[in-house]
Amino acid sequence: MAGAGEPLARSGLRGREAELEELEALIASVPRTGGGALALIRGEPGIGKTTLLTEAVARATAAGFSVGLGKADELHHLVPLSSLTACVLHGDRPLLSPDVFADLTRHHDQRIWLVERLAEAIEARAADVPVLIALDDVQWADPLSRFALNQLPARLRTSPVLWMLTARQGPAGPAEEIAAAANGSLPRVTVELGPLSETAIAQLARDTLGTYADERVRHLLDGAGGNPFLAVEMLTGLRTTRPSGEPVPPGLVVGVRGRLSSLDPDTLRFLQMGAVLGRRFGFHDAAALCGRSPATLIGALEEAVGAGLLDDEGDHLVFRHDLLRQAVYVGIPPSARKALHREAAARLVATGHQPIVAVSHLLEGAVPGDEEAVALLRRAADDVLPVTPGLAADLMTRALDLTPSAKPLRFDVGEQTIVCLTRAGRNREALLTGDLLLAGRPPLEAFGRLQAALGGALWNLDVADELLRRTEAALAVGGAAPEVGARLAALRALALSRGRDLAAARAAGEEALRAAVGTGDREAHVLALFGLGEIALNAGETTGALERFTALSAVDPAFLPEEIVAHTHLDGFEAAERLLLRAADQDGAPRQAMLMWAQGQRHLGLGRLDDAEADFVTMERLEDDVQVPVQQLNARVIRSRIALLRGDREAARRHLAAARERLAAKPNPGNTAAVRFLEAVHAEADGDAALAVDRIRQVQQQGDFMRWRLLRTWVGSAIRMALRGADRGLAENLAAQAGGHAGRNPGVATATGIAAHAAGLVTGDLALLERSVALLESSPRPLVRATAGADVGRALLAAGRKAEAVTALTGAHDAFARSGAHAAAARVRRDLEGAGAGAAGRRPAAGERPVQGWDALTASERKVARLIAEGHTNRSAADLLVVSPHTVNTHLTSAFRKLSVNSRVQLANLVMALRDH
Repeated sequence: MAGAGEPLARSGLRGREAELEELEALIASVPRTGGGALALIRGEPGIGKTTLLTEAVARATAAGFSVGLGKADELHHLVPLSSLTACVLHGDRPLLSPDVFADLTRHHDQRIWLVERLAEAIEARAADVPVLIALDDVQWADPLSRFALNQLPARLRTSPVLWMLTARQGPAGPAEEIAAAANGSLPRVTVELGPLSETAIAQLARDTLGTYADERVRHLLDGAGGNPFLAVEMLTGLRTTRPSGEPVPPGLVVGVRGRLSSLDPDTLRFLQMGAVLGRRFGFHDAAALCGRSPATLIGALEEAVGAGLLDDEGDHLVFRHDLLRQAVYVGIPPSARKALHREAAARLVATGHQPIVAVSHLLEGAVPGDEEAVALLRRAADDVLPVTPGLAADLMTRALDLTPSAKPLRFDVGEQTIVCLTRAGRNREALLTGDLLLAGRPPLEAFGRLQAALGGALWNLDVADELLRRTEAALAVGGAAPEVGARLAALRALALSRGRDLAAARAAGEEALRAAVGTGDREAHVLALFGLGEIALNAGETTGALERFTALSAVDPAFLPEEIVAHTHLDGFEAAERLLLRAADQDGAPRQAMLMWAQGQRHLGLGRLDDAEADFVTMERLEDDVQVPVQQLNARVIRSRIALLRGDREAARRHLAAARERLAAKPNPGNTAAVRFLEAVHAEADGDAALAVDRIRQVQQQGDFMRWRLLRTWVGSAIRMALRGADRGLAENLAAQAGGHAGRNPGVATATGIAAHAAGLVTGDLALLERSVALLESSPRPLVRATAGADVGRALLAAGRKAEAVTALTGAHDAFARSGAHAAAARVRRDLEGAGAGAAGRRPAAGERPVQGWDALTASERKVARLIAEGHTNRSAADLLVVSPHTVNTHLTSAFRKLSVNSRVQLANLVMALRDH
């Protein structure tokens, strides 16, 4: 092909000068700005996408880029990460060594971790030279590569990384999905390739034939419709076809027919078997489908390569263009294609390929009743479930379709299908599938297994009553295997955790745990411990909850976040930090989003509002990435409260609206209580005492206020609202609940201090309020201490003890200010000013950060910005700061927005200029 600067005629790029110039400008912009960019080349098959991409890659290479070039394949579009493999493993300087890549794929059951590791490898290379990642035919990208491509361009937008993708025109697909994910994050160019002009087609004809085209050839080329590949193939066919008096039909078949008609029958048969295997195939595999030894087909291979139909890459043979493969493929009778695809699947598995490699052929060739195909689909689904649960669910749905309804196997396949659908978040589809299977009157043993498999979907759908009904029915009819009975018992206890009789729930959980241990069933053990942990938390027994979740994380480390949060409920912030550090040291720690939730809870408790906000932003982004929203509503409730503490009413209202949207999607009692409380807080801020107290009453309708663990440190706010709304009975009830919670947690300073504070607010007893402050001196929660201190200060002022009041109010003011709670600090400052507190009352207003510029950055954002400016990657900065790379990415995104920079180079220049001044 032509290199940079060579005549376009030599590279087959006639008529594409403007498009190539646009791509060259984008290539030049990446090292100049130091930031990322994305180019999408779209057009019909044969229009020149690959040729243009290849030329752009050559010019980027000449410009000093490190290049990774790959191509997605139609018949490998299910194999996890197959599309991106060539992009990171091939080239003069591969982005990853085969050993490192193999290690990555061993951890491919955690998509978020895998994408972050890929990002780190690309980011490290981009620190030395600009990088181009080019992927041809992205419409056939496998699901895991698509997932990575949806995240990576935005994640690496601050590094000099250029992404070039080609895609066929058509309905919105992977290319549009990737472009939408990157929209607004980095410069983007879309190159639409249309038909070539008549002049360009005429130039192509002269390049191919060596002379000007006559009238007959020009008429023939009209049938190419401006498509350069079709035109060249037709012209090549003219050169190789024997003269005949027959009219020449239009289209690609003209050129290919010309070459195929002159081939030996063995060669044609060999090409057809290759076309069944895909554009890229193995010589031995094609020979096996031909029923011949490879040695007898060497002549056929040489003829196919000599005819320009195949390229020989050594390890594989490749059709020179997918349209060539398709033209050969359509020559195979449809009934023969299905049989050949089925045979190809068996051949691939027999020669050691992973089941997922053969699945594309199975989907083309399997027919109902093919139990071998069902078994292979089940194996493939098991393999891909951890990384692409949606694909696993699709494979199992197909396997279920292939399984005859009269076969007992159908219930086994159905159980696996339900599990995959649930893991994919397709809970309603799982429930529908299960109910259809149950309608088939399965044996009692299968009935129990299906009901147990449906437990996850029912829990995710927040239908605890239905989960309870089904598990009790399954247990009542009996017939289930012991381990299935243990799972059903554990699911029953989990359903009871949502009810009001938590004593009965606890007893059921203990019984389920004994059954799980007795059967040795890990799934039942996990379910029982999780249910008991939930029951303990709902009952306010935080020590018991910690014991359960500690045991649970020992059985399944994926539940480490629950253990961390349980420590924070007991004021065990140091223990929580140790566990977070342990998780950070473990590559590929599961449930990254829940770890961010746990970290956010710790930062919130310690009054680090900026860091907590960043954690919850990161958590929501990670949940969005995997499309599994678990804690988003609670995070929005907290972020709204943080915004109110800061005085940002607009942001607070946005978060309230987002919380309401999520409540509409998941209206369980805990979510309802959280949103109603937030509405009460907003009503109080708006001066509507009646609405505020009405919302607190609605919280109580969902269950006791203190049942909702998110609200326990906020009970003082609820009591103040009740008193302002003249509902003393409600206030007394809330105070009694706080007292009961303290009684269940006698060693937790925050719980005992809040109970004394609540009682003091209701009774107006200054001594109780002062005692609450004394008790809270042992609490690690500065915002709780500041709130109690402010209330004591106001009570002292009312009692005429001005000097003591000023001391208490000053301490509260400073604590709020240090946490960034500027609005809360301002309210206390007004109390000081009203008391005529002299210099103390004239304390400077807590400096609210500006919106833009260096001073707008939080302390953590400044640390990250300085490290990145010094040349650190996200990973090395995360290691130094002992935080997650995801947290660094969130801080960096915020810093770039506030500083109005788009690349690490620009950031480094800005930081250097600040130092110079």
